[in-house]
Amino acid sequence: MKEELNISLIQSNLFWEDRVKNLANFTKIISTIERPDIILLPEMFNTAFCPKSTHLAEEMAGETVSWMKNISKRKESAIAGSLMIRENKKIYNRLVWISKDGKISTYDKRHLFSLTKEEKYLEKGSDRLIIEEQGWKICPLICYDLRFPVFSRNNVKYDVLIYLANWPVKRIDAWDTLLKARSIENQCYTIGVNRIGYDGNKIPFNGKSKVFDAFGKKLFNTEKNVENAFEFKLSYQDLKLKRRQMNFLKDQDLFTLK
Repeated sequence: MKEELNISLIQSNLFWEDRVKNLANFTKIISTIERPDIILLPEMFNTAFCPKSTHLAEEMAGETVSWMKNISKRKESAIAGSLMIRENKKIYNRLVWISKDGKISTYDKRHLFSLTKEEKYLEKGSDRLIIEEQGWKICPLICYDLRFPVFSRNNVKYDVLIYLANWPVKRIDAWDTLLKARSIENQCYTIGVNRIGYDGNKIPFNGKSKVFDAFGKKLFNTEKNVENAFEFKLSYQDLKLKRRQMNFLKDQDLFTLK
């Protein structure tokens, strides 16, 4: 068990449908980070959120996942981000997690964003992914999943809940409120990673990536519209203390979904 996790959250502009520019930009930003345990990237970090553009989907053996593997190896850290992946003639908004030891884990976005008809172009996933990283249990999810508390429910004793997102300015108040709510109800660290800039539909994003502790206290908040690698630490001892002080999780209902 590593007592403190060093997290590097990348809040950046995304170049619309341009994998080459996005990967080059992330390479430049990540080069400034020293000794991270985990690097977190936004949703569809290599293309921006463009589910209609299924021609941009890649194989798991494609350029973007290979780039992630190289970054993980070079920085000796885990790295996570989502992208469109083609598999068995279907296309998913897939979160790819590459652990420090090189193991690859994946989660396919369960809740596809109907306002933009994401479900028309992509296949939805089913099960959540729980990562074991240096003794910590982590549940990484994607953007719209944030609005569905039952799916995020901490019935497996995870320590950290993560949402990788493209969350626009017009709904940013909901982003702030829901991230805080998920941290309180699940008694865990909750991290929201968002982008900045304008997408190809002229929709603005201002970032406001943030971190909450198990009591819903804001630990970290990025500046709006700033592109950078933001670094912070999570303390396992502090998490255990808060759960001892107010152990609400032991009183939760044991229902299951089918």
